Amino acid sequence: MNFILSGATVFIDGRFEKKDIAVLDGKLVDATSLDEKPEVVFFVNSCFVFPGFTDVHVHFREPGFSYKETILSGSKSAAAGGYTAVCTMPNLNPVPDSLENLKIQTDAIEKDSVISVYPYASITVKQNGEKLSDMESLASKVAGFSDDGRGVQNEELMKSAMQKAKALNKIIVAHCEDNSLLNGGYIHDGEYAKQHGHKGICSESEWGPIARDINLLKQTGASYHVCHVSTKESVELIRKAKAEGVDITAETAPHYLVMNDSMLREDGRFKMNPPIRSEQDRLALIEGIKDGTIDMIATDHAPHSIEEKSKGLEKSTMGVVGLETAFSVLYTNLVKKDIISLEKLIELMHFNPNRRFGIEKELNYNKPANFTVFDLNESFKVCPESFKSLGRSTPFDGEFLQGKCKMTVHDGEIVWNDGIKEARA
Repeated sequence: MNFILSGATVFIDGRFEKKDIAVLDGKLVDATSLDEKPEVVFFVNSCFVFPGFTDVHVHFREPGFSYKETILSGSKSAAAGGYTAVCTMPNLNPVPDSLENLKIQTDAIEKDSVISVYPYASITVKQNGEKLSDMESLASKVAGFSDDGRGVQNEELMKSAMQKAKALNKIIVAHCEDNSLLNGGYIHDGEYAKQHGHKGICSESEWGPIARDINLLKQTGASYHVCHVSTKESVELIRKAKAEGVDITAETAPHYLVMNDSMLREDGRFKMNPPIRSEQDRLALIEGIKDGTIDMIATDHAPHSIEEKSKGLEKSTMGVVGLETAFSVLYTNLVKKDIISLEKLIELMHFNPNRRFGIEKELNYNKPANFTVFDLNESFKVCPESFKSLGRSTPFDGEFLQGKCKMTVHDGEIVWNDGIKEARA
């Protein structure tokens, strides 16, 4: 469908500009330059148009765990949050460790996804940390290699993976977790754990593997991306490595930026891996996104069934959903409080992930239209029952947020519309 968005404030060419834009034959055009304009008009005078967001860390669960999420429900959830591209993690069944297994996932993506989905292949066969996957065959068809959900425990195997990825010009996307330091923990080893008798996860279980892998990167010259950074020590290690010229980038998630472990409750919706950590860690993460040490924000969208998340803080499965709340959480808690600018938030959610992972979804005239429309003045209460995701578990349940996604357009098609009515010119 060809249409005009009238009256929006558009972020294009690095600046905000109030103007009419149009989508013609799937491409974005400046509506003021048109002699003949489309008949369909959406009046969005109070709204902002941003480039479609990119999340490089989501779990869509298909194949293998479709009761938690499917490609269809996950991609609809992403569209409802303003995303036009995501990278999906490989903890599936079967694990995408071969072309045969990957094809099961990519067939589902081609059939059902409403946005662009770029899968990761696993670093190791079945993610068991013993033998490298068929990296040569998989390289041209995936966004990178990750064993997310499990850290690669063997140093020599990680070094081999880095060497192989380097030769294939692909990135290693690392879940950094030392299993020998977990000791049965399931939340941060901080004050809340001590006061409530919970087993804690120490910060070194994250930053220790990062330190190990930075040393390996200096030896191999590989490209490397750190998943879900949560500790102040991790931030400092990455900052130092960047200063030394190591090819390393990092992400963190909204919940680590706006919450600390004093906010935990005895509820599975506060349980994820890595855990929400201390206020010192949170402040270090804020500094990390401000100074560029942490390059992007990803949700680690990890849906589970209601049953799996209803067993309390100790026994619930780890993981929360985040695609439909991410921008609003960050806009409300960071931009509105003048911690970062709106432009910086767009950089963290669009430009930086796209550049690092080679995703061509920029918002430019005469290019495929990939954008999202937000009403920054609209407030709403987080109601998980209304999510497009099959997952319902979020630490932001019941909170009031500002900035509502009203429309998302992917490759010229409207894939999400929250009440913007069509008019006729």
